Amino acid sequence: MKRIILIMFISLAFISGFGCSNSIEKKPVLLDDEMKAPIKSAPAEVGLEEYAPTTAPQGTLGWYVMRRPNHETPTIDRNIGFNLSDYKAYYIGSQNQTIFLTFDEGYEKGYTASILDTLKAHQVPAAFFVTEPYIRENPDLIKRMVAEGHLVVNHSKTHPSMPSITGNQEKFNRELLDTAQTFKDLTGQDMPLFFRPPKGEYNQTSLQMTADLGYKTIFWSFAYEDWLVDRQPDPEKSLDLILKNIHPGEIMLLHAVSKTNSDILGRVITGAQAEGYRFATLHELAPVK
Repeated sequence: MKRIILIMFISLAFISGFGCSNSIEKKPVLLDDEMKAPIKSAPAEVGLEEYAPTTAPQGTLGWYVMRRPNHETPTIDRNIGFNLSDYKAYYIGSQNQTIFLTFDEGYEKGYTASILDTLKAHQVPAAFFVTEPYIRENPDLIKRMVAEGHLVVNHSKTHPSMPSITGNQEKFNRELLDTAQTFKDLTGQDMPLFFRPPKGEYNQTSLQMTADLGYKTIFWSFAYEDWLVDRQPDPEKSLDLILKNIHPGEIMLLHAVSKTNSDILGRVITGAQAEGYRFATLHELAPVK
């Protein structure tokens, strides 16, 4: 009997080993109405796949926050072993009723112009984290963002996992510097030194290398599953979720490929303002050149 049990145990262990197809451990993604909400930032040219917070033997971490009720500050993984502030990394602002509205732009789905219309109508600033191909392929939108007072900031050149390229200083630097140069070639302006790591993946080394280039890393304190272009969330439920989770100093991440976000953005803004919140630029969160 003991021999049979041992054989069964070994068999199960063998099968579970094949359950992970790569070195990064995948944890379950929780539903939007649960408190833990891991979200991945958009890939350069395609819609987002499912994602969960990750921890790998190599030290790759995946950003996530845990929502709290009553508009309280979300919590983060306290087991990462270092302070984000030591690496000029931010996920939330000061504890006043301020929201920092940010959009990730890996590719254009046709909603950014509408988003800009809404922001202009409500005189609200935003930060657009863009990839280098997005700049090249959407010059008129980039110029409009700048002309209307928004920040156009860095989301990398090829959308890699930044920890995976920390062993190649030149490649790492080029991800940020080439994107900034393409922006300057188009607009004649320097790109503000804010960076959001692709896929929310980071580690101490990648954060330090980012800081060494003069950048401040911007994570987020709220995001939701808005990126699946062929499976958009219900607008009313999304509006309720966003407003239910506004909190002081919030860095709100929305994806501009989302029709739902485009449709409800005006009501998100007026709903937050009705609760006494104002929208501010990232320069107020963390001044940079």
